[in-house]
Amino acid sequence: MSTVLNDSEVEQALQKLPGWSKRDNRIERVLQFGDFITAMKFVNEIAVVAEAANHHPDICINYNKVTLTLLSHDSGGVTQRDTRMALKINEVAGC
Repeated sequence: MSTVLNDSEVEQALQKLPGWSKRDNRIERVLQFGDFITAMKFVNEIAVVAEAANHHPDICINYNKVTLTLLSHDSGGVTQRDTRMALKINEVAGC
């Protein structure tokens, strides 16, 4: 189990994670693509990265909009595992 970051630590991490924001006890990013197929290709790329890291975001797909949510469920909040995964997701997204 990882240590949950306090609000100040989360805010500091978010400064280095463009597009991410804090929502309750998690961090979230919404990306919009040109169409459904492009959104699904992105989600499939994230699946490979998440599986390799053994840390899986919650993913909601609404046509061309993908919402990614990160939280370490076993810890009950945002941990460094989440901020590292958010950075990897931004890399895949080209941010």
